[in-house]
Amino acid sequence: MTEERAPRIADSAQVEDGAIVGAGAQIWHRAHVRSGAEIGGGTVIGSGVYVGPGVRMGRNCKVQNLALVYEPAVLEDGVFVGPAVVFTNDLNPRAVNPDMSLKSADDWHAVGVTVRAGAAIGARSVCVAPVEIGPWALVAAGSTVVRDVPAFALVAGSPARRIGWVGRVGVRLVDEGNGRWRCPSSGELYVEDSDGLRIEAQA
Repeated sequence: MTEERAPRIADSAQVEDGAIVGAGAQIWHRAHVRSGAEIGGGTVIGSGVYVGPGVRMGRNCKVQNLALVYEPAVLEDGVFVGPAVVFTNDLNPRAVNPDMSLKSADDWHAVGVTVRAGAAIGARSVCVAPVEIGPWALVAAGSTVVRDVPAFALVAGSPARRIGWVGRVGVRLVDEGNGRWRCPSSGELYVEDSDGLRIEAQA
């Protein structure tokens, strides 16, 4: 049985009381993890990252420098979040009420972004809640995601649209005709149907 490693938290990071940080997780310089957030074992939180209260991250995620993950976002196991990515949480953002009084936390209802296992979000992308990024999907750098992304989809642009498919290793799939796609790196075979893409055979 392997011994669980204690989390590694930089001296300059702020991890509030009530945050849960799993074994072997790493939290780097000037990151801020709010009370009530959950960071899974082995997950790496880069410099300057903000993790809101109630955010849940699974195991072995990588959240790169300066990403802003606002509550109530959910990241499943193995999610990659590139530098300066933003997950929003407010459908109707306003600083004040109609009478110009400052809004409080009670004046709005937070909605979250959900990222399924193995998916990756490229640098400086913005995911506008509520959206769901499917398993193993890939959001190209600089994209604005305003609608759900299917599993294995490669999306790009503002607003982001599907421009292809990717396999589990993140490489764009090659069209072999008749709804069949192959990963040129791993050899995995995928099949496209009305429900999207699924793995047919593993190399």
